[in-house]
Amino acid sequence: MRASAETVILAPVADAWRFATDPYLLADWWPGIAALVPDRRGLAADARWEVRCIPRPGLFRKAAAQELLLVRAVEEHRLFAWHLTGQRIDCTLRLTPLSESRTQATLTVKGALLAGFTRSLPKVALRRLYALCQTGADL
Repeated sequence: MRASAETVILAPVADAWRFATDPYLLADWWPGIAALVPDRRGLAADARWEVRCIPRPGLFRKAAAQELLLVRAVEEHRLFAWHLTGQRIDCTLRLTPLSESRTQATLTVKGALLAGFTRSLPKVALRRLYALCQTGADL
């Protein structure tokens, strides 16, 4: 199953990138993640980040499960692709500058319905990313 969503973030692409790819902020906008611990490679292809999930049991997941986020691809200010091992979903976030202060964000998620995937996931995640970027702009 595949779902995607897009939104316009009211921030320059560099700021949107910083909020979207910081491992310590990803939990603020990605549903179901409580915390992330990046490996020594940080934001780089083939990095493996430890994910601590929000304690909610699912059909194929224990409460407070731990999983990995495998960074698949990184193109600075353009593309961030990753795989969540526990949920068995592949995610791709594309950022496109629209103007000096506007960025188009497109999130595509592919996964199995039984693994916890929902069609609303990309929309919910982008709504949270938008809110996070706007909160950062107000500081």
